[in-house]
Amino acid sequence: MKKVSNKKTYQFLKATGALKYTLTNDYLFRMVLQRDKETLILLICSLLHLSRDQVIDVYIDNPIEPGATIVNKEYQLDIVVKLNGDVIINLEMQVINYNNWTMRSLAYLCRKFDSILKGTDYNTAHTVFQIGFLDFTLFENHPEFFAKYQMRNSKDNHLYTDKFNLFVVDLNRTDMATDEDKLYGVDTWASLFKATTWEEIKMITDNNPSLNSTAEAIFMSTANQDILEQCRIREDNIVHEKLQAEKMKSLENENLALNERVAKLEKLLKDNGIQE
Repeated sequence: MKKVSNKKTYQFLKATGALKYTLTNDYLFRMVLQRDKETLILLICSLLHLSRDQVIDVYIDNPIEPGATIVNKEYQLDIVVKLNGDVIINLEMQVINYNNWTMRSLAYLCRKFDSILKGTDYNTAHTVFQIGFLDFTLFENHPEFFAKYQMRNSKDNHLYTDKFNLFVVDLNRTDMATDEDKLYGVDTWASLFKATTWEEIKMITDNNPSLNSTAEAIFMSTANQDILEQCRIREDNIVHEKLQAEKMKSLENENLALNERVAKLEKLLKDNGIQE
């Protein structure tokens, strides 16, 4: 009698070469987390420092149909997750620096926190996490791989509430990962999100077998032509948005330089007793 193996066979193990799209593509990021619940759970456990058995239930509150076209002015593909029925987590992949992430992420966090029904006790407010995965450094003069922000007393750092949390993961600064970050595998997730080849992904899964299902979800998602088309559209949009952002930055620099020249000229005229 032929022996039957219970070991799961993963198709991604046969894949080689460059990925069609990386997980920094926010459409693919969303599709993978929607496709594989275990991936979503493991990512949340890593970020919130939870053990697997602490997750009773998790689901995406704003799912979209795989391959569906996203029509949105800012192409927002944030993922709203409900953990254990009372914790709201907003996950977002952001690759373009519009120089407004601090205010933008705070606005997202406030919207999710302000969900108390009229007449309900404020103490019933859900714990909320806004977690951004950034493909750029938020504060150039204060780089950090995994930053956690909360409301605290400015004098003695006393915590005001643990229900209002804003996390930022800098995907380009895994070199700054702390021992704690590595213990919970946050740096591994960052490496997975930035991986550009199947060889890189296999190297990651070799050391982290629990991510096999994630790699398989990437493979299956990128094998879907409808999803690929939406990923392509997102990449085109990202290129366009980057060019627009660069032009805006260039214009801002030119305007700043012009204002400096005008100020110098006005000072020169004043010093020489020439009035306007």
